[in-house]
Amino acid sequence: MNSSTLHHVNTGLIIVSCVIAFFVPFELFLFSYGVLGPLHYLTEIGWLHKKNYFTKGKYDFLILVATCVLMVYFNFFPTKKSTGYLPDLIAFGLLSSVAFVFMKDWLYRAAVLILAVISISYLNNANNYFTWIAIFLPTIIHVFVFTWLFMLYGTLKERSLPGIVSVVVLIVCAFAIFMIQPQGLFYQVSEFSQRSYTLFAELNVRLIQFFNLGELTDVDQVYTTNAGFVIMRFIAFAYTYHYLNWFSKTSVIKWHQVPKKTLIATLVIWLLSIAIYAYDYNKGLKVLFFLSFLHVFLEFPLNITSFMGIGKELSSLGKSKA
Repeated sequence: MNSSTLHHVNTGLIIVSCVIAFFVPFELFLFSYGVLGPLHYLTEIGWLHKKNYFTKGKYDFLILVATCVLMVYFNFFPTKKSTGYLPDLIAFGLLSSVAFVFMKDWLYRAAVLILAVISISYLNNANNYFTWIAIFLPTIIHVFVFTWLFMLYGTLKERSLPGIVSVVVLIVCAFAIFMIQPQGLFYQVSEFSQRSYTLFAELNVRLIQFFNLGELTDVDQVYTTNAGFVIMRFIAFAYTYHYLNWFSKTSVIKWHQVPKKTLIATLVIWLLSIAIYAYDYNKGLKVLFFLSFLHVFLEFPLNITSFMGIGKELSSLGKSKA
């Protein structure tokens, strides 16, 4: 599949994801997260490992893994102060990745890591710090903002018109979800969907507050109000396309080109994950919690590399025009 065709396919996947999200957002999200999600985590981590996680040190990823382990530990075994540790550890993972991407000398790295800890201690007092770092960053920012930036980086490198179309269509569809609010598309969210989605509901509440879509008197209103449906459509759309974007680029990224034993192990773990979700969705979320967050932590260096690449490409584009 050539580059132009791939971009056209992605544009089609964006539109399809958006349309389905309009009609059955809760069911679409639960399917995408439970079926596509685990395969995405496993294959991306394997691909990142082949790329040395886009860091300058061979073992930098171990620090990110250790940070993720601590975050998961405090999530499952909370203390009186552990709530504050969760955003701090995520922020540390992101800021330390800056050092891992740009620096090889451990003297400079140590200085950056110390500055990161100091910065985090000040950020703790910032308004909405917990919301942005602990809730938005590993979820909607990861699946929507970082995906869009990764697409933009690839498009700028290729100077691809079809790529620009995909980048624009993703934003247009996101805006359409908020601008088009047909009352007739309300539906009765099943008890299974409500029960399975419980652990995610806080994200919806925070997004409703962020976009000023109204005040909820009860968290269950995410399943019955216009604001709840609008936000759920956006979440379902963002997550579904995030996964589809990854799998559509198999021929380019070549994440499937791994030893046969690794591929078989990946498929076995994926099928077991689906089985756990099918048996008890909430149990599946807990079992795969570490894996889901681990791929977010390990992707931070790639996100930073994408930011840097976009800057370079825009600078190059500006110079060529001049």
